[in-house]
Amino acid sequence: MNDFFILMKPELMIVAIIFILLFLKLGKGLSNNSLLLVIQILLLWNFASGFLMNATGHLFNDMYQTNAMMSLQKNILNGGVLLIALIFTEWFQKCEHLSEFFVLMLSALLGMFFLISSGNLLMFYLSIELATIPVAALANFHLDKKVSSEAAMKMILSSAFSSGVLLFGISLMYGTTGTLNFAAIPALLDGSALQIMAFVFLFTAFAFKMSIVPFHLWTADVYEGSPIAVTSFLSVISKGAIAFVFISTLYKVFQPYHTIWYSMVMVLSIVTMITGNLFALRQQNIKRFLAFSSIAQVGFILVGISSNSIQGTTSVIYFILIYIFSNLAAFGVAGLISFFTGKERIDDYKGLYRTNPFLSWILALSLFSLAGIPPTAGFFGKLFLLTSGAATGSYLFIGIAAINMIISLYYYLRVVRAVFMDTNESPVEKITIHPMTRIAFIFCGAGIVLTGIMSWLYDSIKALVN
Repeated sequence: MNDFFILMKPELMIVAIIFILLFLKLGKGLSNNSLLLVIQILLLWNFASGFLMNATGHLFNDMYQTNAMMSLQKNILNGGVLLIALIFTEWFQKCEHLSEFFVLMLSALLGMFFLISSGNLLMFYLSIELATIPVAALANFHLDKKVSSEAAMKMILSSAFSSGVLLFGISLMYGTTGTLNFAAIPALLDGSALQIMAFVFLFTAFAFKMSIVPFHLWTADVYEGSPIAVTSFLSVISKGAIAFVFISTLYKVFQPYHTIWYSMVMVLSIVTMITGNLFALRQQNIKRFLAFSSIAQVGFILVGISSNSIQGTTSVIYFILIYIFSNLAAFGVAGLISFFTGKERIDDYKGLYRTNPFLSWILALSLFSLAGIPPTAGFFGKLFLLTSGAATGSYLFIGIAAINMIISLYYYLRVVRAVFMDTNESPVEKITIHPMTRIAFIFCGAGIVLTGIMSWLYDSIKALVN
């Protein structure tokens, strides 16, 4: 029992918070302001506890396993959820079903935690379903908006299709190997056509969840129609969790098929970067712009994954940590402006600096980081991804990735130019920022700057990976 409570501490903490929210909902009820403060305190407590009493071990006949690296990955996601709860304070205070929102979000986070710790294909499938279904409900949280219902429907249909593909791949893998255990599968991979087909199905399911081209078609519509807090969760937390599991699955379970999946990752990385960049160039809606931006960022994550090395794992974890700070700051500013003014077009951001200098600098800093401009942490994140990818010797591949970084500068700086240099006859009015939101923005800004400067952070992650 001691092992159970210590090893499953991250999951049990999330379950405890969910039960607390359910009990509060069943009671007389708190005002949204009071309830949100309780939730923020609980999430802060959950994040702080993620640094304490972490252990290495396994449970349930290796179906569940954990180590220091997995604990770090889970706590990175904990930090992201805490930032979401702080950044969108104004929206949450007006949210009609606040308890239900966080119960669904934390349920999805719980599924992601089990996904990271899965040591068995059956638990892997159940975890990915738990991580997906609540998010589809969250996408429809604007109950009075048709576009939100459409986003939820597209999310459900795409998730159902990817889950069916995943389950079919698992069935084929079990049929050819006779086991569901991750540790036993590598020794049983013989390169047969049926096994390779099973692997392709599993790979495709990951591609759907990560919005890898050509399995990205749901992304922009779902991002645009969902509430901005849900869009942030999908873009940052969900993608981060799937990337953690994807790299672990390729490196450990399907290592014997390295020559096969390397070619797949390389081609899909190039296509994803190019497609994400080209579509981001022509977007006017800020949420769709950030959606295609996130697709392009996934392409860069695949560059790091392609290295099949300790440096590749380290660079991906490091980049996702930076990505959380950068993307949440960008979505936070976009969400704040949309909430107070209803404006979501990039042209509406013209002259934003004259009325809201603080928000302008946070947005610029986040976009500089996403573009990989020094001295922001995004520059170091992409540098390490490209360096790890270059270790394979595919310099044409790395050259294409570098060219795509240059292309991305145009559309990121286009927004910065609109904010600081362009004029607007009816600029966004002065927005009063809630103290909690301001603290979260400052924390994101500090993370964007300091994460790149603190070299020991990258070394610490590498030590955990080793």
